[in-house]
Amino acid sequence: MGILSDLFNPKTEENVNAKDFYTAVEDRRSYYGISKESPVSDQRIQEVIEHAVKHTPSAFNSQSTRVVLLLGEQHNRLWDITTETLRKIVPADQFSSTKEKMDSFRGGYGTVLFFEDVSVIEQLQSNFASYAENFPIWSQHTSGMHQYVIWTALEVEGFGASLQHYNPLIDEDVKKEWNIPSEWKLIAQMPFGKPTMQPGEKQFQPLADRIKVFK
Repeated sequence: MGILSDLFNPKTEENVNAKDFYTAVEDRRSYYGISKESPVSDQRIQEVIEHAVKHTPSAFNSQSTRVVLLLGEQHNRLWDITTETLRKIVPADQFSSTKEKMDSFRGGYGTVLFFEDVSVIEQLQSNFASYAENFPIWSQHTSGMHQYVIWTALEVEGFGASLQHYNPLIDEDVKKEWNIPSEWKLIAQMPFGKPTMQPGEKQFQPLADRIKVFK
């Protein structure tokens, strides 16, 4: 399976029980119960993310996705920022449930921030004017692929994760806190940690209604 084999069956002593690709795809779910424990080293997390960013495809090989990995107190800081941002706009009598959700994300081990470099998209629009209106769409496709590959890779490493979208509410504070370039557009946040509870049963629509095969 080439690159997929390298990513989803990592050749390290640290994760000798790594799942195969198909099992990882099946087991990847949204985990909301996560802890500050990690089954692998910080170095391994960085390696997995670097591999994903390097090898995940992008339209016109634009390589427009940018990723920020927050661990430890940096991870905590993100969810403190998000909590205080939401406190300003959520009615006080409804804030307890919001804070509980923020605390669950803060209770994880780390967060992956996904950005798209708008300057790359604008350059492609200039270079290939006939496709100009499509490049922002393709940029979202590119980001989605990176999100999925990293999400599944974290599953392989023994983490549970979920995908969150508190942008654009937190964009300005995030850029200021971590000195993020102005041309990077925040797309999603992925808190992760060692699972403390299993996700609920997932319902599937009949594949016959979703797939057509012609021979």
